[in-house]
Amino acid sequence: MSHKLIELGWSAHFMMQLRDDELQTLSVARITQVHRNQMVAISSEGEFSLSVSGHGSTGSYAVGDWVIYDSQFQVARVLDRLTVVERRAAGEDARTQLIAANLDVLFITTSCNKDFNIARLERYLAVAQQAGIQPVVLLTKADLVEDTRDFEVQVQKIDPLLPVIALDTRDTSQITPLFDWWRAGQTAALVGSSGVGKSTILNSLSGSSAKTSGIREDDAKGRHTTTARCLYPIGEGRWLMDTPGMRALRLYEVSEGVSAVFQDLVDLAEDCRFGDCSHDAEPGCAIQAAIESGELDAARLKRWQKLVREEQYNSETVAQSRSRSKNFSKMIKRVQSGNRHMKGDA
Repeated sequence: MSHKLIELGWSAHFMMQLRDDELQTLSVARITQVHRNQMVAISSEGEFSLSVSGHGSTGSYAVGDWVIYDSQFQVARVLDRLTVVERRAAGEDARTQLIAANLDVLFITTSCNKDFNIARLERYLAVAQQAGIQPVVLLTKADLVEDTRDFEVQVQKIDPLLPVIALDTRDTSQITPLFDWWRAGQTAALVGSSGVGKSTILNSLSGSSAKTSGIREDDAKGRHTTTARCLYPIGEGRWLMDTPGMRALRLYEVSEGVSAVFQDLVDLAEDCRFGDCSHDAEPGCAIQAAIESGELDAARLKRWQKLVREEQYNSETVAQSRSRSKNFSKMIKRVQSGNRHMKGDA
C-alpha cells in the first residue's frame, strides 16, 4: 500500500533538512519496524526493507524516524526528530534505548485492577512532557469494576487537565472516539504494561489482527503479546504504534519533564525558607507545611524525590559512559596513527 508523504507525517520540518544534492539523488522514507540487522520502511512507493550503510547497527534508529536512503536501499542518514521517546536501557549497561520518534500523542494505558500504579503513570507522563507529546491516559478493563471514578480521580490528582478515558477495549463503540485525539499525518503510540489491552485497541482501530492475551488472575499481570514496536496505518492518514509491555521505564534526561509532572511541588519549594531545602526536617519548609495541613500527600513527595534522584543518576551515568567510550576511541586512533608513522619511518 502506498501513501502520500504528507499522510506519513512528512512536513516542512523534515523537508528543510534536505540538501540540494540529496533531493536529486536520494529518497526519503519513514521507519515502521526496526530489527537487529535491517529495518522496514514506507514511502510513497510502498513498504520495503532498508539496510544500514556499512552493515552498522540499527540501534541508533527508532520506529517513526524519517531517513534518507540511496538506490541500493541503504540508509544515508536519519533526519532530526520532532519528538523522541527514549529510556536508559535495561541491565547494567550504561546506554540509552530509543523507543519511538516523531510522535504526536502518547496513549498511556493501564487497567482498572492491580496493574494500576500512579508511580508508573508519573514516569510515562514525565517522558511525554519532556518530549512535548500530548499524553492521554487510557483506563482499560473498565467493565471489571462497578465504578471507574476512583481511578480517574487518582490520575487527575497528578494534573486536573490531564485527559483520562475509561473504556472496555472489547467494545468498539468505546474505542472509535480515540480517533478524535489525532488527525491525518499524525502518529500516536500505545504504551503500558503487558496485558492491559494495547493490542486489542490496535485491532479495533486498524482492523488488524495483532495477537492478544489476557492477564493472570492471581496478580493481574499481563503476558507479553507484542514483541516489537511497529507502526500501523489506521485510516485517514493516521498512524498508530503498538509497543511491547515495558517492565521498567528508567528515566533518562527528562529533568524538565519530571518538574512539569510535579509542578505543584516545584512551586511549593520556591516558598521554602532555604534554597537548598531537602524538604525533610528543615524549618520553614513549605512542602512539609502542606503535608501537615493535609493539602499534600506525603507519598507524592517521596515519588518526586525518587524520580529526581533516579533521573540524575541515569543521565550522569550514561554521560560518563559515553565520555569513557569517546576517550577510548581517541586513544585507539592515536595508537593506530602512531603505528602507521612508525611503519612509514621504517
